Amino acid sequence: MTGSRDSRSQPSGARHVPVLLRAVLAALHPGEGEVMVDATFGRGGYAGAMLEAAPCTVVGIDRDPEAIAAGEALAHDYPGRLTMARGPFGAMDRLLDRLEVGPVDGVAFDLGVSSPQLDDAARGFSFRSDGPLDMRMSGEGPTAADAVNTLPEEDLADILRELGEERHARRIARAIVRRRSERPIERTGDLADLVHRVVPRSRDGIDPATRTFQALRIHVNDELGEIDRGLAAAERVLRPGGRLAVVSFHSLEDRRVKRFLADRSGGPSGAGVSRHQPLPETARRAPTFRLLRRKPVEPTAEECQANPRARSARMRAAVRTEAPAWPEDAGVAA
Repeated sequence: MTGSRDSRSQPSGARHVPVLLRAVLAALHPGEGEVMVDATFGRGGYAGAMLEAAPCTVVGIDRDPEAIAAGEALAHDYPGRLTMARGPFGAMDRLLDRLEVGPVDGVAFDLGVSSPQLDDAARGFSFRSDGPLDMRMSGEGPTAADAVNTLPEEDLADILRELGEERHARRIARAIVRRRSERPIERTGDLADLVHRVVPRSRDGIDPATRTFQALRIHVNDELGEIDRGLAAAERVLRPGGRLAVVSFHSLEDRRVKRFLADRSGGPSGAGVSRHQPLPETARRAPTFRLLRRKPVEPTAEECQANPRARSARMRAAVRTEAPAWPEDAGVAA
């Protein structure tokens, strides 16, 4: 099931509470004079909370121009303490270099699509309201409509199966190719209607189009690759003792984060090692993170009741060690 970040704070007005806010603040523990990074700024929920929690400074990063505009408005409430940088969080180290910022004391990630993006029909993220089939977080590059109208059937099926964990991937891909031969699929409503026609409604109540829209969104924005790049960038910019907090909303995201932190903390990454074989490269490098806890923090029943989008959220947190960052091509264990 696809997840979404809770609505971010609105400048100079009533603020929504981001998902797992208390847990994130406890893990990051911003202090006086420290430099924190909200790597997925959205509408500034975590950034605003950090600025309220301590006299620190925050750099907000987002590739969405609407988020940057919201951040620049929010900065007026915290003169000299909030700076915005537009770009993908996978380029965090380069963005901070341009601002002559670093090393930093904390980095927060809130993965996935934000509520403002999801709720704006014109952005094309949601199957619940009709709009252009776009889904681009940055507003640049190929759209979801480009993907569904040009990719071969086999590639579409692979995307739906791997990024949406969709059991009916082949059936949906075949239906897409058949429909686009008659006319292009350019609206979210058209795609949702097509999926509803070929996929039966499940007993769990999840809309049949959920996984298709999740898969296309992840594909269009290269979200899994961006997570890998963003975590590695955070490793490079955090000082020894710096804190990392990552909130994810579905299993594909959480597995990526879990594997990264397992590798970087010297823990098991899921693959067994034979005593007759040399240790893998990941086991020979000094750990760059210490886990704050092995299991993720999950939202309380009260939080889920107040915000149903929080139900699938998980937070993992770690502290940076003094070991040098791993090479950029190190990756994570498969």
